[in-house]
Amino acid sequence: MFAGPPDEGSVFQLEAVEVSTRDKLVYKLLTDIDVLHDMTISLGSNDPRAHQALYTSNHMINSIISGNYSQASQLADTFFTKRNGDLAHTVAMIGNCHIDSAWLWPYSETKRKCARSWSSTVQLLEEYPEMKFACSQAQQFSWVKLHYPELFDKICHLVKAKRFIPVGGTWVEMDGLIPSGESFMRQFLYGQLFFKREFGALCEEFWLPDTFGYSAQFPQICKSFGISRFLTQKMSWSLFNKFPHHNFLWEGLDGSTILAHFPPGDSYELRVRVKEAIRTVNNLQDKGRVSTSAFLYGHGDGGGGPTRNMLERSRRLRDVDGCPRMEHMSPSAFFERLEAEQHNLCRWVGELYLELHNGTYTSQARTKKQNRICEFSLRNTEILLAVVAVKGRMKKEELLSHQDNLHDAWEKVLLNQFHDVIPGTSIGLVYCDADRLYKEALASSEEVQSACCPFLFKDPEKKVGETVVINTLPWPMRQVMVVKEEGKHEVKQSAGEGQYYVAVEAPGIGWSKLSTSLSPPQVTVSFSNNRYILENQYMKAQVNTFGQVESLILAGDSQDVFRREGTHVGQGNQLVLFDDVPLYWDAWDTMDYHLETGKVLNIKESGCEVNEVEVVQSGPLVVKLKWSLKITEVSSITQEIELSAVSPYLVFRCKVDWLESHKFLKVLFNTALLARTATFDSQFGFVERATHCNTSWDSAKFEVCGHKWADLSEPNLGMAVLNDCKYGWTARGSTLMLSLLRSPKAPDAKCDMGQHTFSYALMPHKGCRDKTRVQRCAYEFNNNLTLLSTSVSHDSEVWFSLVGSGAMIEAVKLAEDKSGDVVVRVYETLGATTSVRLKVPRQPQRVCLCNGLEEPLSDLNLEVGEGDEVFVDLTLSPFKIVSIRITYN
Repeated sequence: MFAGPPDEGSVFQLEAVEVSTRDKLVYKLLTDIDVLHDMTISLGSNDPRAHQALYTSNHMINSIISGNYSQASQLADTFFTKRNGDLAHTVAMIGNCHIDSAWLWPYSETKRKCARSWSSTVQLLEEYPEMKFACSQAQQFSWVKLHYPELFDKICHLVKAKRFIPVGGTWVEMDGLIPSGESFMRQFLYGQLFFKREFGALCEEFWLPDTFGYSAQFPQICKSFGISRFLTQKMSWSLFNKFPHHNFLWEGLDGSTILAHFPPGDSYELRVRVKEAIRTVNNLQDKGRVSTSAFLYGHGDGGGGPTRNMLERSRRLRDVDGCPRMEHMSPSAFFERLEAEQHNLCRWVGELYLELHNGTYTSQARTKKQNRICEFSLRNTEILLAVVAVKGRMKKEELLSHQDNLHDAWEKVLLNQFHDVIPGTSIGLVYCDADRLYKEALASSEEVQSACCPFLFKDPEKKVGETVVINTLPWPMRQVMVVKEEGKHEVKQSAGEGQYYVAVEAPGIGWSKLSTSLSPPQVTVSFSNNRYILENQYMKAQVNTFGQVESLILAGDSQDVFRREGTHVGQGNQLVLFDDVPLYWDAWDTMDYHLETGKVLNIKESGCEVNEVEVVQSGPLVVKLKWSLKITEVSSITQEIELSAVSPYLVFRCKVDWLESHKFLKVLFNTALLARTATFDSQFGFVERATHCNTSWDSAKFEVCGHKWADLSEPNLGMAVLNDCKYGWTARGSTLMLSLLRSPKAPDAKCDMGQHTFSYALMPHKGCRDKTRVQRCAYEFNNNLTLLSTSVSHDSEVWFSLVGSGAMIEAVKLAEDKSGDVVVRVYETLGATTSVRLKVPRQPQRVCLCNGLEEPLSDLNLEVGEGDEVFVDLTLSPFKIVSIRITYN
């Protein structure tokens, strides 16, 4: 089904071009007999209507043989005029052309695919007035507008006539799990604004037929953009359990609910065949609850869309006795019918987990790492640009130019989040494009950031005189940083090459002088009983000579993450190599049986060549151990284990040379904790999943998606694992595994070959009640403080901040309408109602809630504190996302 990459050296010669005309009567008769034959086969021998179809086609052929074509045509017409009863199920025919923005072809070819497919569709729409065509992905519309303006003009006319119908509301049909919550917001923001600008209307349906799982925050995000309907068919691919509904109310993480429909034909590439219509009705899980089902027809993935043959068959099948009633319908008209019956529907709460394709959380590791880096970089740069705008020190033209550059950078990141790019399931050519786009996006972000920095503190013309520490997270942050020898630091440690470690702190979304560095209690390392003991003010860890963590204790506590009542139970940082040979699709899948093949590498019994642990930094600010391991003859790993004086987590920095084939590298933490569920970071919140296999639904989640952290906790003791670029996890019993690298060979034979760098961290904490601390540390692990040389007149400054726990400022950005207004995005992090106070700089003219499109909703009250401090009080329900629009004079 899934082919390999193209042969770039192939040359094809066009040898003949033919022009022919179609005999309309003969074509009609061929189509008639085709449909009659289809009914004969599909209805089966027990259905009288099948026999009627057989005899009708037999009489037609006899007439054709005798040369009486008109009589044959009349026989068919008579058959097809027999109508359905009033209660026949309606199949809503929606033409579509699901074009992958990249997959087995690069982005450049997709632009041509759009032109070819959509021009054919435009012609068919002109010939068949009953036809409706749904089309998603604002990016593809944008490409056609740029490269094929005449075609785009025709599309605009058909959009106005409600025949060529934009759906989805997103920039691309993105992956449904790996992008961050803010990336999802931008997918909808950029997509919906494009559709509104170009066609004068917003999309009403979230259209994502082919991605590999769906975040529990989609319902809330959709509602924020005026979307209350959702369509996909991908859940039909689940390998273990059949999803129990085709129509249901989907309740998200915060309780938001949208209407969901899975076309019972289980495809977006139907060919308008009788068996497909029958399957649509017979396969329906919600019989008696609904009277209409969607039927998506047209060639997809590589494009093509509906064909004349499909449309001709649809005319014969639209209301013929023996088959479901088939009616051309727009997505909106279909969902309106479904909404009238939604009181009959069941409810599904939480994520939609696809029980297949879970290798996509790990394949193409570089792409996933670049995505994470760009997401954080763009977040930080947008904050700085917004602060510059509030301070009013930059010319408006320059400010708008920087805003445009960030918009373009976001579009590149969003494009690479397409559901065959960021999951790692495209050919190598696509990842050459993706690498280039990520580099361009990151360069734009860094360029704007550099342009902003002088305007944050002073006039650009003034002389540089001080180093400041900038923090873009909304709480005070401490970190050990490497600096050149300057200033008077009470505690410092050589980092080599004339550089030093110093401990610094900066306030939430603000800055402080570097000269005010900290003097924290020192971190120490010692060696006893063949183990290295690393200890700071937060924790004590024991690491054996193979790099495994054998003991992990919170400071001031006797409980051990890896020991129970003094008995050694497990270890952390076990590097495990698995065989990884899936049944179906290489880059997409990893099967549950791979877990039976694990081989621990960093133990004496493995036979692997190990360079045992040595101390390379011994405090007082940083302790660092280093060791290396030869995985196989062609692959190796070098790891530094680091604990700083101000860090509540133990860091593992990895450099891997990876040249494997069908192997899967993971890091395992086998704890002494009794946790029936594991918690995983997700978009704007977290999800909990069972650590047992009580049901087939539980056992199917042997490899799941999580973002910056995952956690196993008892009420009073827990262990979190943080990471800077990984997304695949396994939680079984008291064991937590983070997936590091795969080595599939199709469709990209070189997938993940070469050198990789990544980091993860091990964090003991006080259990279930300590989630805020875990979440904050995960953000800090992905978002370092920044040093900047400038001139300042005071010691520190806070730009934006949150007073209170249980909430996060995810974004501070300039409004898309170029008004200069600032939009602040806040979400509740713990799943509990909380009240927080948002501090904003200067006295605003107006502060209001806004929707995802940044349209003002209700005003918020301002409270003026001491000096020029201005506050806005917010009450957030569990996992609620709120967007706040701030207008300054």
